Amino acid sequence: MSQVNYPIRILLVDDHIVVRAGYRRLIERQSHLQIVAEASNGEIGYQLYIQHQPDVIVMDLSMPGRGGITTIQRLSSRTNKARVLVFSMHEEPIFAEHALLAGASGYITKSSAPEVLVEAIERVAQGEMYLGNDIAQKLALHSVLNNASTGIKNLSTREFEVFRLLAEGLSTTDIAAQLAVSHKTIANYYSQIRQKLNVNNTAELIRLAIRHGIVKI
Repeated sequence: MSQVNYPIRILLVDDHIVVRAGYRRLIERQSHLQIVAEASNGEIGYQLYIQHQPDVIVMDLSMPGRGGITTIQRLSSRTNKARVLVFSMHEEPIFAEHALLAGASGYITKSSAPEVLVEAIERVAQGEMYLGNDIAQKLALHSVLNNASTGIKNLSTREFEVFRLLAEGLSTTDIAAQLAVSHKTIANYYSQIRQKLNVNNTAELIRLAIRHGIVKI
């Protein structure tokens, strides 16, 4: 457990300004918590982390441009001091698995009670790992029932991000523009993803994503 200096300094990263305003009202009621900056996407969040060096980053996963998982991995590659608490609408355990593999220190869902967010921030700031009860139970069940043949758990962080965007109906051209990489790079990822998931085309990929809760219908 790490020594914590108060107030705990927090960076909020979420693309919805109304949602961030709600977080701010909740967090600022706590005298020992302080929001030092806000970002609307992962790229801005990364730059603001470098600038402000917050104690905890509270980050969504689904954002325009660099998604949360890719941003977490980028932060983890830069420093082992970045403590990221994922606060996401995604309740499927596969999202938590990939976020934790990328380097997140905690994962809670947006259906969690307000006091859970406060506790999670405190625990992550102390250097602990924190999972909300709902996602922890699903992860435990998923580890027992998971069918390795799906291949989803074997996707790399970037492959999972591209998989999610493909499943949401974006073209490879759109994904390349959103992630600021070449179309050829995304085309290569698409080929690798199809091979790992044992699917032949985008339609099969989308059906697989729906079946495993990656996207909703």
